[in-house]
Amino acid sequence: MRCLWNCRRRKGETVKDKAVSGVHWSFWVIGAFALIWNAMGCLNFIMQMNPDLLATMPETHRAIAESRPAWATGSFAISVFGGALGCILLLLRKSIAFYLFIASLLCMIVTMIHAFFISSSAVNFSPFEIVLAVWMPLVMAAFLIWYSKWAGNKGWLSQGVLTAEP
Repeated sequence: MRCLWNCRRRKGETVKDKAVSGVHWSFWVIGAFALIWNAMGCLNFIMQMNPDLLATMPETHRAIAESRPAWATGSFAISVFGGALGCILLLLRKSIAFYLFIASLLCMIVTMIHAFFISSSAVNFSPFEIVLAVWMPLVMAAFLIWYSKWAGNKGWLSQGVLTAEP
């Protein structure tokens, strides 16, 4: 079987610099980047819950946050905090991260339905805002679902939440 990162090995030979604790080094880079991404989403949520910080945001963002009903706010919270917790569990090599990423994506879609279809009657978004607020989070969430499933299939993630070894 060909190695994903084009590493060459003879039968029984290990490449120490290619793996850390049984996983490829890229697992840690992707997990850390995803955690930073989701932490920024958590900070965005916290900023939108603070009236003083909300006042510093652009009008389009303020209009959505100020008119957001409780169900959309709850969905937003589950989306960002669920994604961050999923990243922490991914870095802890727990397979349950996959399910948190699915919940995060579903809640993100619910939040976006409110932001772009229910409250958008008076809000105009620039193409940059649509890419930044819609496509990037959706792509990242879909990637994390795929990646956590892929890492689980590679044996990098444990099956139990409380087990010590993957």
